[in-house]
Amino acid sequence: MPPTAMDSPSGVIEYETSSAVEIPEELATPQAEPQPAPQKSQKAQERQEVYDGFSPENLRWGNLSWVVISFITMVHVGALAAPFFFSWSGLIAAVVLHWLTCSIGVCMAYHRCLSHKSLKLRQPAKFLATYFGVISGEGSPLMWAATHRVHHGRSDKEGDPHSPYDGPMWSHLFWTFVQNSPRKFDLLVKLYAPDLAKDRMLQMFENTYAFWLWGTGLALGVVGYAIGGWYMAASWVLWAFCLRMVCAYHSTWFVNSATHIWGYRSYDTTDHSRNLWWVAILAYGEGWHNNHHAHPRLAKAGHRWWELDPTWWTISTLRAIGQAYDVDDRVPDAGNRQADEEEE
Repeated sequence: MPPTAMDSPSGVIEYETSSAVEIPEELATPQAEPQPAPQKSQKAQERQEVYDGFSPENLRWGNLSWVVISFITMVHVGALAAPFFFSWSGLIAAVVLHWLTCSIGVCMAYHRCLSHKSLKLRQPAKFLATYFGVISGEGSPLMWAATHRVHHGRSDKEGDPHSPYDGPMWSHLFWTFVQNSPRKFDLLVKLYAPDLAKDRMLQMFENTYAFWLWGTGLALGVVGYAIGGWYMAASWVLWAFCLRMVCAYHSTWFVNSATHIWGYRSYDTTDHSRNLWWVAILAYGEGWHNNHHAHPRLAKAGHRWWELDPTWWTISTLRAIGQAYDVDDRVPDAGNRQADEEEE
């Protein structure tokens, strides 16, 4: 029977207590063993390695590409020297080659055709446009396209090759100074451009990139010399190679930096892309960057009547003469802010 107050000298009921209750082993709940953290797939690990390779932390003295730094420095010095060797023919050659390399080569061939497949080109337009991209000095076609696809998959996030939120000068220039190891190139192409790697023409340009780039510089010097001796040779090299290339560099780099900081937004994208009119002028329509990030597969970057896109004019001309086909020109209706961004 239960205890009563009469059973306790103090008149208070006392209970026997135990600090631990023994539970039969067969009724005890087994302790769950700690589970190991889920392992990333090999592909996920390789992607992370690519992202890490684009980190600003890699900008260290022991990890700099002195070939790239030396080349960029050389053409900038040449651009500064160009006014001292002025000639009208050198200026005209610079303007023509700026359009051919920056608009036709980079904006149309490297960017809209290879990176996003916004259009397809027939020969000889495909060869010539890719060649103009090569002699822009902005890198080989596979490396350029693969890097750009990483940018769209990770825009303004960890792993973005050139986000201004890692530093304006990083996105504009310094990201190009980091040494690209053979493994980084192999992973980039394997993960982000396996379709392009099958193209024999692109592989040819990839393997002979330096030949085409330096060969063009030499050819400009030879033409200049034939026109007017050593002065004209220097004029053509400094204007049509160095100054032209520097202007195209910064036009493209402003797309990476300025159009993720300033401008207006027509679409609700997950990044900070903007439309910036003066970059659109410098970069043949590429400054309508929010439009592009919202609808990257479109071959037309300007979506309003006043958003001028000279590269699109060239694409339209090539389509009219049968050199461009499968052109994606489905511009969204006015007022539709929905984005159709590319996934990784």
